[in-house]
Amino acid sequence: MQAPGKKSLDGEAGCIQSARLPGKGSESKDFSGQRPKFDREPFSRIKTAPMNPRDPAQDAQLSAALARCAGGERAALRVIYDLEASRMIGVALRIVRRRDLAEEAVHDAFMRVWRSARSFDPARGEARNWLYAIVRNRALTILRDENRFLSTDDDDKPDIPDLCAEDAVARLPEASALRRCLEKLDMRRRTAVVLAYVHGLSHGEIAGKLAVPLGTAKSWTRRGLISLQECMG
Repeated sequence: MQAPGKKSLDGEAGCIQSARLPGKGSESKDFSGQRPKFDREPFSRIKTAPMNPRDPAQDAQLSAALARCAGGERAALRVIYDLEASRMIGVALRIVRRRDLAEEAVHDAFMRVWRSARSFDPARGEARNWLYAIVRNRALTILRDENRFLSTDDDDKPDIPDLCAEDAVARLPEASALRRCLEKLDMRRRTAVVLAYVHGLSHGEIAGKLAVPLGTAKSWTRRGLISLQECMG
């Protein structure tokens, strides 16, 4: 998820409200191109599950769902989610060792599945193996990004302007529903949302400004937007 470019203060409400992320019981997340709205409960509510033995019937379901995804059928992505999301999080968690990063890896993996479903060829391997290769690759990428951030010297970190998220919120009208909902957010998530969608910082720049790992910055932004969307109705 890339943050949009910097917006004027007059456009603050619009740029934050237009950010689309999944909300409870609603269709939401855009993926790519002709993007689906992926109806799912937050990954944080899913319990991890161990990998089960190979099941030819379930793999046939996954193969069929991937074929439907390739044809642009949005409901097919939900089938894959219901069948495998809990195990996907378990696999990612064993790699990154942090629940928030595991959720981020699986979230990104579902975006890749939608974009790349046409590339799956059942003649070359099982659907399940294809799915978990995507999850593992994304988890390893996140892990490398985290390690790269933690090993970066202060002198090598980007020079981020002194931006104050609280000032941007304070400039919204006191009667604004957006201001009320932003003020209800945890300060860290509020700051991440405003830095991304008002000041136009990338996730890497937010991580540098707040002195947190990249995955943490992405998680605060994503979860802040989910909470904001629920509050705004």
